[in-house]
Amino acid sequence: MKLSLVELSTVSPGSDKAEALKDSVDAAEKAEDLGYHRIWYAEHHDSASTASTTPEILIALAADATSRIRVGSGAVLLNHYSPYKVAETFLQLEAVAPGRIDLGLGRATAGPVVDLALRRDRDVPPTDDFAEQVQEVLAHLHGCFPADHPFARLDPTAGISSRPEVWILGSSGSSAQMAGQLGLGYAFAGFINPGLAARALLRHAAHTAGSPARPRGILSVSVVVADTDAEAQRLSWIRTALMARLARAGTGAQVPTVEEAARELTQAQKRRPHGHHRRTLAPPTRRQPGDRTGPAGADDQGRRRR
Repeated sequence: MKLSLVELSTVSPGSDKAEALKDSVDAAEKAEDLGYHRIWYAEHHDSASTASTTPEILIALAADATSRIRVGSGAVLLNHYSPYKVAETFLQLEAVAPGRIDLGLGRATAGPVVDLALRRDRDVPPTDDFAEQVQEVLAHLHGCFPADHPFARLDPTAGISSRPEVWILGSSGSSAQMAGQLGLGYAFAGFINPGLAARALLRHAAHTAGSPARPRGILSVSVVVADTDAEAQRLSWIRTALMARLARAGTGAQVPTVEEAARELTQAQKRRPHGHHRRTLAPPTRRQPGDRTGPAGADDQGRRRR
């Protein structure tokens, strides 16, 4: 099993977004030193608690600061953008760091106001054409438009010998079949919907069986690391308190300190397991991040980094 990171560029208490972005690039260097396989950068908009709105910028900076680790997006929210622009951007990144770029594609709403602000054409109602957008990105990357298609004359790959590795990200399992049929990797957000994780990854593998590609799966989980269970539970209060702040104050909520979280949470909230599902890992020996031992069913395990 390979271990990877998803970097949210969280703004720590008393810090600012400039520092959060610097920390995000530093995280790639540290992850590479520790033997992690890849690091992906998230796309979040209108958020005071996170700084990563444009993953491709952080990808370029992280790729320049490292030499081995794969660097990518987790994810580009394709429903907001032109497939041609996304393909061009990630081909340029691939030219800068050949063989190390991942193009993670997803779809999500950031709320009606942000969604409207991100749209170029505001006169046409948005449609759910994610599958068509993904296929258009692939056609630009691999030059496979039909000869009579108006985009067939475009060649964003000219002078670029390699291609970014494309992944589909999802949290409901609905895109697992599409990813498998297209021979793409599939990353499931287990920290959002753990009950569907196994089913979604198995569905992806089953549909990949009909393509020449080998199934590539990632299970993303949220992890709190500490020397003891008690300290890990205490640190998890930060996320619980942040979620409560977001529910009360919206996207302007700031990340609390653990002391602030202790004051703001009820005893019941403090005892609540971190995230949606809790499992304590206590191996008899300390394993290194590069070790490939672990449960079967996923090539990578992505860990969200706060």
